[in-house]
Amino acid sequence: MLLLGIDLGSSSVKVSVIDGESGECLASAFNPKDEMEIIAGKPGWAEQDPETWWANLKTSISDCNNQLGAKKKEIGAIGISYQMHGLITLDKQLKVLRPSIIWCDGRAVEYGEKAFNGLGEDFCLSQLLNSPGNFTATKLAWVKENEPEIYSKIHKVILPGDYIALRLTGELMTTYSGLSEGIFWDFMKNSVSKELMDFFGFDEEILADAVTSFSMQGKLLKSVAEELDLPEAVTISYRAGDQPNNALSLNVMEPGEVAATAVTSGVIYGVTDQKKHEPLSRVNSFLHVNHSASRPRLGVLLCINGTGILNSWLRRNTGSNISYEEMNKMAEKVSPGSDGLSILPFGNGAERMLGNRDVGARIMGLTFNTHTNAHLFRAAQEGIVFSIRYGLDIMKETGIIPSVIRAGAANMFQSGVFREALSCITETEIHLYNTDGSLGAARGAGIGCGYYKSVKEAFAGLKEVGVTIPDKSKTEAYKEAYSTWLNYLKTI
Repeated sequence: MLLLGIDLGSSSVKVSVIDGESGECLASAFNPKDEMEIIAGKPGWAEQDPETWWANLKTSISDCNNQLGAKKKEIGAIGISYQMHGLITLDKQLKVLRPSIIWCDGRAVEYGEKAFNGLGEDFCLSQLLNSPGNFTATKLAWVKENEPEIYSKIHKVILPGDYIALRLTGELMTTYSGLSEGIFWDFMKNSVSKELMDFFGFDEEILADAVTSFSMQGKLLKSVAEELDLPEAVTISYRAGDQPNNALSLNVMEPGEVAATAVTSGVIYGVTDQKKHEPLSRVNSFLHVNHSASRPRLGVLLCINGTGILNSWLRRNTGSNISYEEMNKMAEKVSPGSDGLSILPFGNGAERMLGNRDVGARIMGLTFNTHTNAHLFRAAQEGIVFSIRYGLDIMKETGIIPSVIRAGAANMFQSGVFREALSCITETEIHLYNTDGSLGAARGAGIGCGYYKSVKEAFAGLKEVGVTIPDKSKTEAYKEAYSTWLNYLKTI
C-alpha cells in the first residue's frame, strides 16, 4: 500500500507519498512555490482563505500523481497535518463564513486575558494547563463580539485540518488533540471544559464531534476522488496539528523525548506523562497524538512565531535576491556573535513566551561601517536560536530537559550556522532525520488504518542523516552573544 501525507502550513501545502512497506518516499511536491498570502487587514491580524489551501493541495497532489504514474492507484490511506490554532466557521450547509483567523493572528489576546482573570488563574492552569491566551476559543470569542452577524450563522467551528478532511470526505469531525490545541479541553476531567464554554457563552454544540488522531475518519467522496485523480477507496486515517505531527514524524512519542522544527515559526516540543503547568503559562500543553486516559501523553510546546518568516523577510528585503543556501554560506563567513549585531525575531504576532506581547522585531547594535547583509543573515539565525534557548529555560519548569534534540533535515535545520549555534548555546546534540511533516502524516495514516501492526513498524524507513555536536571552541562566543541578546530583550 502507498500512504499519502498532507502538510497544510501557512506558507505552502506539501504532499508526500511513501511506500508503506519500505518507508521510502516515492513522490513529493509543495505549492505555491512562493509563500501563500496572509491577509493582514489590520496590524497584528493574519487570515487565509481556506479555498487557497484547497487549490494548492490539488496542485500538490497532481504533481505527486505525475511522479507516481500508474502507481497512484496503490494509494490506500491519507494522513493530514495542519497549522494549529486556526479558526474556521461553518454555516449549516458547511460552507465557510469568513476567512480563517490563523495561528499567528494576535487580535484575541485581550479575550484570553479576560478569560484568564474571569475563570481564575488557578482554574486555567490546573484544569486547562494553559491560559486561554490567543487560541481558537478566544478567536471565536472575538468573532462573537465583533462580527455578531457572522456568529449568528455559525453551525460549527473547526480547525484547518478538519476543513481539509471535510472537503475530502464530507465528514465533519475534529480530534481530542485538536480540542486541546483550541484550549477547549479540561485535562483533569478529560472532556470539553464546561466552565470555559459558559464563560464565553458558547453552546457546546458549536464544536464538532471528536475522534482519536489515529482512526478511520471517512473515505474520499466519489466526486473528490475524480477531482484529485485518486482511488475512491482511499481513507482518511490520521490528523494532527503540525507540531504534534512533527514529533510523530521524528518518532517522539514517549516521555522525555524532544522534537524541534523551524519553518515559519520555531518550535520545541517535548512529550511528558505529567499534567504539569508552567506558572506563567509561557509554554503550552496539548494532548499528544497517542494520548489516552489510561496512558497520558501530553506535548509541551514552546513557540517562537518569528523564525523562518524572519529569514524569508530578509531574503526579500535586503535587495540581494539570493537563495537560502547562499544566505547560509554568507552567514558562515561571519564569526559567532555577528560582530555585535543582535536581532530580536519577534515580528510575527503576539509571542506566548513573552506574556502574549506583540513587541515586534528589533535590529540592535547596527554599525554602518561594520555590518553587511552577511551579518544580518547570521544575526537573524542567532536571534532565533537565542529565542529557543530562552524558551527552553522556561520549559525546564515543566520537567522538559532535552538530552538530544531531534529535527527533520529541512528548513532552517539545513543551515550549518543554525545547527551549530543551537547545539552550542543549549550544549545539546542535534540529530537530523530524513523526514518532514508530510512524511510524518503519511506514516500516521499507516498507523491509523491498521496497515502497521505497531508504531515501531511505521518508522522502519526513518534514518538519521546527521548529528551536530556542541563545538566547545565556540561555545563561549555564543554565550557572550546570548548575554548581549538577553540584555536587549530585557529592555522591551
